[in-house]
Amino acid sequence: MSRDARWKALLELLVDRGRLEVEEAAAELGVSAATIRRDFDGLAEQQMLVRTRGGAVVHGVSYELPLRYKTARRATEKQRVARAVAALVAPGEAVGLTGGTTTTEVARALAVRADLASGTPALTVVTNALNIANELAVRPQFKIVLTGGVARPQSYELVGPLADGVLGQVTLDVAVLGVVGLDAAHGAAAHDEAEAAVNRLLCERAERVVVAADSTKLGRRAFARICPAGAVDTLVTDTAADPEEIRRLEETGVRVVTV
Repeated sequence: MSRDARWKALLELLVDRGRLEVEEAAAELGVSAATIRRDFDGLAEQQMLVRTRGGAVVHGVSYELPLRYKTARRATEKQRVARAVAALVAPGEAVGLTGGTTTTEVARALAVRADLASGTPALTVVTNALNIANELAVRPQFKIVLTGGVARPQSYELVGPLADGVLGQVTLDVAVLGVVGLDAAHGAAAHDEAEAAVNRLLCERAERVVVAADSTKLGRRAFARICPAGAVDTLVTDTAADPEEIRRLEETGVRVVTV
């Protein structure tokens, strides 16, 4: 296994568990403890994790990793979800996209839709995600509106009062949310309160709200609430979703689409 592959695997394990011991990681990856120690030291130098006595924990109180290291997790499910979400958007609409791996896939799915290949504009996309704006800016038929704000390196999202100022001046047909968790009782949530605040404003400015989330996000809670479950019009998730979680969300008025 190459170093890059090991680093990716270690970061994915840390996302799932929050903490890893050297011996535990060595057994998982089938390499020596000395190799894992060197890997942990290298990742710590890049501020991707924090070394502890005998192991490592994820860097940062939010237990997040930069977007590029999360993209490959459940990639197939996210792409299926993204295509289904993109199909809910009509030509000419104004679409709000939050940051995140699944919403990035939504942006890519919109970019390759044949019926959005032309128009003046074919679509208006409002986003606070730098990576999404960067990918879509090369599509001349799309009107791209990027909010202001302060960039968060974990998610490439712009947050703060500068973002609020732009969003307060626009009206959206649909807001597409990426979430850390969606729970019938506690609603849609993010790790970071500043991200949640921008996402909440996107919801308030939209005629309808769509959550794009793979099944691992359902029934989960996170620190910062974006909106109650009842404020979500449609959830698009994958077929591995727990039927009981789906039932509870449907009882709040959410339309659930599984793909």
